[in-house]
Amino acid sequence: MGDMDKQSFQDFTPADGSGEAAPARVAGDNAMQPIGVVLEIAGSGSQIALDLERLNECMEDEDPSVALAGQVGSQVKIRVGNSWLLASVRNQKQDRRGGGVLANIDFLGEGNEEKLTGRINGFRRGVTRYPIPGAMIYPATTADLRQIYASDGRANIQIGTVYPTKDIRAGLYVDAMLGKHFALLGSTGTGKSTSAALILHRICDAAPDGHIVMIDPHGEYSAAFRNTGLILDVSNLQMPYWLMNFEEHCEVLLTTNGNDRQIDGDILAKCLLKARMKNRLSETMGKLTVDSPVPYLLSDLANEIQNEMGKLDKATNTAPYQRIKSKLDELKADPRYQFMFSGMLVGDTMADFLGKIFRMPSNGKPIAIIDVSGVPSDITSTVVAVLARLVFDFAIWGREEKTRPILLVCEEAHRYVPNEKNADGSSVGKILSRIAKEGRKYGISLGLITQRPSDLAEGVLSQCGTIISMRLNNDRDQAFVKAAMPEGARGFLDSIPALRNRECIICGEGVAIPIRVAFDNLEEQKRPASEDPSFVELWRQHGGEEERVHRIVQRWRSQGR
Repeated sequence: MGDMDKQSFQDFTPADGSGEAAPARVAGDNAMQPIGVVLEIAGSGSQIALDLERLNECMEDEDPSVALAGQVGSQVKIRVGNSWLLASVRNQKQDRRGGGVLANIDFLGEGNEEKLTGRINGFRRGVTRYPIPGAMIYPATTADLRQIYASDGRANIQIGTVYPTKDIRAGLYVDAMLGKHFALLGSTGTGKSTSAALILHRICDAAPDGHIVMIDPHGEYSAAFRNTGLILDVSNLQMPYWLMNFEEHCEVLLTTNGNDRQIDGDILAKCLLKARMKNRLSETMGKLTVDSPVPYLLSDLANEIQNEMGKLDKATNTAPYQRIKSKLDELKADPRYQFMFSGMLVGDTMADFLGKIFRMPSNGKPIAIIDVSGVPSDITSTVVAVLARLVFDFAIWGREEKTRPILLVCEEAHRYVPNEKNADGSSVGKILSRIAKEGRKYGISLGLITQRPSDLAEGVLSQCGTIISMRLNNDRDQAFVKAAMPEGARGFLDSIPALRNRECIICGEGVAIPIRVAFDNLEEQKRPASEDPSFVELWRQHGGEEERVHRIVQRWRSQGR
């Protein structure tokens, strides 16, 4: 026990102003006995000395929280005046001089002491008074933790059990979590998709008239939300091409770079504006811009390009016009682009489309799963950009109306908001970054799900008020998440590589204090289709291979039609 001998530790009088001696040892009552003493105090965390013999005694305790007392990731409490300070143990090392254990702690918050039981009551984040070196350290019991993790009356969803207890439920404060965005991180195979489905199911149960839009790049979540959500894919999305703004038009229609792209862009802007102005809506709207979401005919755009090309004198190069026109013809002819570039989509269906995507009214299905796995890869990011921008623009133009908040969940987020090294300047990265920075002012919540947080744009993760981190195997990812987490959670973060599957660490606005949680089991029919195939089982089966190959080739050739 540092330089103190055993006797002096037991008789120690805490220098916290209470003047009380440490309670006398009662066999089996580990929670009432100190396990260590404060050595050094700093703003965010401090150093303590732990008594090895007391730690071993606590390990025998029936209360799982007391049994873990003093270990890395466990909670301990320190009396300061009439209140208890709660802290998390960040690390341990042997004290070579005294034979005890030295540990660093991070302060989590404080609560009042119940006079009869000595437990923590009325817990709140932050520290008013720091302890003085020499103050005693006690184990936090399950009863203490139950008080700390108990809901303070705010709307919450229960998603699992607090580690190391067996019965304390872990809740997420929905308003706080969605109000400041959230991120769900975890390496492949840690149960990330199932956990995302669990959280979204719980939100849908709590708010059956909610408005959730989920971008699903692999078609995993259709199976999970068959009953509670609207499933949209290339067969029924029917996304009108004219909803794209000018920048998105450029991404789809222009094939050049550098100086040529500037020339092509000027031509496209001129012709696109003329095509939009042919619509009757333009007469009632006053000033029309190239970005206005006004329907136009693809044939009108092609004719405008043709007309502009006809006006040229012989010396001027017609190549830019030919490039745009051939790309436009290609989009119209290719069946894979029909979900967006179909002649049937020219009607003014904007209000209906937004109502369908944003679930307004929800009609008992508060979530729209937009499966973009069938979208041709060269325009996937543009489709996601259009959807994200529609959410943002809808919120901005609906400020006066006090519109309902919308939650936009983006799976595989590192593909759409990449860091500077991987950035390609696409519009999807810009709009999602903008939603991360400004969305909450307008009632938009962003949920990012990714397995590679280090590939995310740096500013975006730091905008997420709640971070739910499952196991991360990569050192760079771990360091990146640590940098984005608040100071008091550092001790928890060291255990990220040691998390089991379907376990996570949650910190930030959505929880009272950082917690380690074992997620609940999700019913089979509510799970996403993300199970890893069993090679051994599938390789044992045989028969019917030729027919299967023929069917796959047929589907391949017809592109799923």
